[in-house]
Amino acid sequence: MKIESIETFLADQFAIVRIRTDDGVEGIGQTAPYRAGLAVRALHEMAAPYFLGQDPWDLEALVERCERGEYKFPSSFLYRALCGIDTALWDLLGKATGQPVYKLLGGQVRDFVPMYASSMSRKITPEDEAERLQRLREEHGFRCAKIRIGDVMARDRDAWPGRTEKIIPYLRSAMGDEFDIHADANSGFTVSRAIRVGRILEDNRYSHFEEPCPYPLIENTAQVAAALDIPVAGGEQDNSLPQFRRMIEMHAVDIVQPDIGYLGGVARARRVARMAEDAGIPCTPHCANVSMLQLFTLHLAASMPACHQYHEWSIEDTPWTHGVFEPELRVVDGGVRVSQAPGWGVEITPEFLRDAHREVSTVG
Repeated sequence: MKIESIETFLADQFAIVRIRTDDGVEGIGQTAPYRAGLAVRALHEMAAPYFLGQDPWDLEALVERCERGEYKFPSSFLYRALCGIDTALWDLLGKATGQPVYKLLGGQVRDFVPMYASSMSRKITPEDEAERLQRLREEHGFRCAKIRIGDVMARDRDAWPGRTEKIIPYLRSAMGDEFDIHADANSGFTVSRAIRVGRILEDNRYSHFEEPCPYPLIENTAQVAAALDIPVAGGEQDNSLPQFRRMIEMHAVDIVQPDIGYLGGVARARRVARMAEDAGIPCTPHCANVSMLQLFTLHLAASMPACHQYHEWSIEDTPWTHGVFEPELRVVDGGVRVSQAPGWGVEITPEFLRDAHREVSTVG
């Protein structure tokens, strides 16, 4: 069995990847969302030549060969492209063996993955945020949510003055003591401000404090983690495995959050989950978009012991992600039950394939 073709189907911010072998087996995956057109270019021009004509069972060796071969270009877009190839190959191998991907990743640790309702909005008022989280708790059984505080890479600015100090206690009061709440600063704070905000989170019994300081400055995040009792989470932006090792070894975070799309696929994310397991800390992959990335994260969580906490589930409506694959995932009773179907357990809709822009790289 050899990889014969690698196709991409691009629409809006979404790029689906389909890989076929010379004996007719195929698999589907996806690059990381957003700037997907650039990821497609990197896929065909940089990544595909390392995989065409090769045995798909050499998946992890081929990913490493590509990374070494493109050592001068360790860019986000190379890893975003690799995610598309990696995830299509896992699906292909699952279909070839009649097994779900989580079985190939080491076996099933859990068959139900709890999800937290993840807000992506800083424009929403505390009152409106509480109202929609209460409604989603009733409709889907969520027992945990994440809100946004501060502002993105903001150097202590807030989305509007006083919002952080208002929304933290307001959400705790509105949701009650039995509901878990996380807070995400998206690299928004200096060390001193992050510690002050962290203490407000502790006073209101929040469950984790995500990316308090600019993500490249892991020494700053480590200072915050050392000063606070609330677990500090981070890692979503990183695509370097040595950086994850440093982050864990220096105790910069209490919860590590690789993003499968940004990191280069499931094979590399699994390595981070194993680092976390060895260090005795949780791995809770970042997954902010409604897309196939939710599937990839679900299978990783089903197979990795370190992935035992609530996982991210976006509650924002993104029309460009509708109608891409079937069956769609649904949160029921606060989580998602994993499928026993081969591969990822879904198929791309004919309508998406028909309307998307197609490119193909082939052997020869």
